[in-house]
Amino acid sequence: MEFAMADHTPPDTAAYGPTERTVPTRSRDRASYDRETVHAILDESCLCHLGFVRDGAPVVLPTLYARVGDALYVHGSTGSRPLRMTGEADPGLPVCLTVTHVDGLVLARSAFHHSINYRSVVVHGTARQVTDPQEKNLALDALVDQVVAGRSADCRPADAKELAATAVIRLDLAEASAKARTGGPNDDDADMGLPHWAGVIPVARTYGAPVPSADLTDTVPLPAYLTPHA
Repeated sequence: MEFAMADHTPPDTAAYGPTERTVPTRSRDRASYDRETVHAILDESCLCHLGFVRDGAPVVLPTLYARVGDALYVHGSTGSRPLRMTGEADPGLPVCLTVTHVDGLVLARSAFHHSINYRSVVVHGTARQVTDPQEKNLALDALVDQVVAGRSADCRPADAKELAATAVIRLDLAEASAKARTGGPNDDDADMGLPHWAGVIPVARTYGAPVPSADLTDTVPLPAYLTPHA
């Protein structure tokens, strides 16, 4: 099947339809199927956990991903098990992909009510290996830019040998949900007078100053996309 950009055009609906697999059994009020919410959580990270069944046992692998429209791309070596399985299976490999941001540590007066503030996305579906060269190149550029925006245009593209050693799988965003917790601890009324500190410790991802490679010449300046902006 040839790759078509229309494959990644978001549907007209503003939300993903809830399914038996995407409706949580607990804290259903924290769940969201809003497409923009799901995309925003996905776009803020580059690391996911990909789950699948291998030889009858569950396997979960941390790996990089990128979103292009309503599709997620994951890459790896052509020799890796999940990448091979997506090519061997028909119509593909059933997977579950998750992304989570930790926004705060919630400390309550009781041990039971300790929690975290978080935003997460869970995607169920069938992963398929990307074979069309145009789509594969688009996916690999997106994967590089998901880590550092603008980087794909500022590095050497993969050559034929590297492309042959790299596999890419696609997971369409059809069965997806977001879940989040915000706010402070939910202590019981009976515990409010206990002499224990309660509150939230914010957690944020930060980036340090870029450290040039030891073999980088002085003639190569720091690119603008790595320069902190006030």
